Amino acid sequence: MDRTEKTLEILMEEYRVLKAEQSMRIGFRDNLLYVTLGIFGAIASFALTNANGYSAFLVIPWVCLVMGWTYLINDEKISAIGRYIRYDLEKRVAALIGGSADEKYLFGWETAHRDDSRRKRRKYTQLFIDQVTFVISGLMALIVFWILASNVSVFTVILSVIEAVLLIVLGVRIADYADLAKGH
Repeated sequence: MDRTEKTLEILMEEYRVLKAEQSMRIGFRDNLLYVTLGIFGAIASFALTNANGYSAFLVIPWVCLVMGWTYLINDEKISAIGRYIRYDLEKRVAALIGGSADEKYLFGWETAHRDDSRRKRRKYTQLFIDQVTFVISGLMALIVFWILASNVSVFTVILSVIEAVLLIVLGVRIADYADLAKGH
């Protein structure tokens, strides 16, 4: 086996490992939505069934922040792997084999799913769902707390303001990383 074949073998193994990591991260990221909704249900149930348990609603924004940030980081890594494959690995493999394996791109799926005519609508819908799940639900928990709670301490006011600001920052970050671009 010559050096070119060995390098190509190594690069293709890198591709397989990256796709496995991407797949694992997709599963983990998507399950975060379900776990987050389950946690919301448990906290809301506790808050609404216990006398003076309304302060439990203040936990939901922290859940939103932790789960939302974890979701965002995994989503960004999924996109970063795709970008690396499309812009770096593809060029390196193509150079070794003397050009692209097809007329357009070597790793066609990495681009084909990004050219779907409904991608933009799908990505905006996902952005909306992410915002509702991780930002708006946290802000709504704060609103519900403030509607139901009485005799609130200064600490609780400060905590609520910090939570609201952090949720808004998370919302901006989610929008920043939405990967709405089309094509390669």
